[in-house]
Amino acid sequence: MGLLEGNALVDLFTQSDAMSKFVLFVLFFMSVICWTVFFYKVVIFKIKRRQLNAALNYLKKVYTLDDLRTMAAAFTQTLPGYVIAKNLSFLKSLLELKDNKFPLTEHELELLQQRVEQTIDDIVHNEESYLPILSASAAAGPLLGLFGTVWGLVHSFVRISQSQQADIATVAPGIAEALLTTLVGLMVAIPALLMYHYLNTQVRNLEHKLLNLADKLAWIVQILFLKR
Repeated sequence: MGLLEGNALVDLFTQSDAMSKFVLFVLFFMSVICWTVFFYKVVIFKIKRRQLNAALNYLKKVYTLDDLRTMAAAFTQTLPGYVIAKNLSFLKSLLELKDNKFPLTEHELELLQQRVEQTIDDIVHNEESYLPILSASAAAGPLLGLFGTVWGLVHSFVRISQSQQADIATVAPGIAEALLTTLVGLMVAIPALLMYHYLNTQVRNLEHKLLNLADKLAWIVQILFLKR
C-alpha cells in the first residue's frame, strides 16, 4: 500500500539501490542542463532576430557609403552590426590595395561576397553551439534509463531468489524500481529531442535572415560603386 499512497515516485527513488540512484541523478543533471540551454538559446535567438529585422528595415534607407558606415555605428555590438562592420573592414582593405580606385572589379566583388558568406558561416557555427548537448541527451537518456532498468531487474531477481517467493507483493516493487530509470530517461530524452529540433529550426531561420542581409549589402555595395 505504501507505493500506492503519497508520492509513489519518491518512494521508489528512496528504495532504489546506489547504482539506480546514481543513474537518476545523472539523468536529472542532464535535464537541468537541457532546459538551461533551451531557455538561454530562446532568449538569445529572440534578441538577434529582432536586431536583424531592424537592420533589414534600416537598409531601406541606405543610399551612400556614409549611410552604411552610420548604420554600422548605429548597430554596434549587435549581430547585424558585426556583419556590416566586418565586411566594411574587408571592403576598406580591398580599396586600399587599389589606392581607392573605383569601381570594384568582378573578382573583387566575388572576394567580398565570399567574405560575407564566410562571416555568416562562422556566425551560424557559433549559434549551433550547445545544440549537440540536446541531441546527445536525447540519444543517451533512454540508454541510461535502460541501463538502470536492467541493473534494477538483475538485483530484483536476485532478491526474489533469495526470498524464495514469487508472489506479486514480492515481484512488483522491485520491477517498479527498475522501470523508474527508464521512465526518467524518457522524460529527459523526449523534451531534449523537441528542444533540439525547435532550436535547429531557429538557427536555420537566423541563417536565412543573415543571408538576406548579406544579399542586400552586396547589392547596395554594387549600386554605390556603379554610381562612382
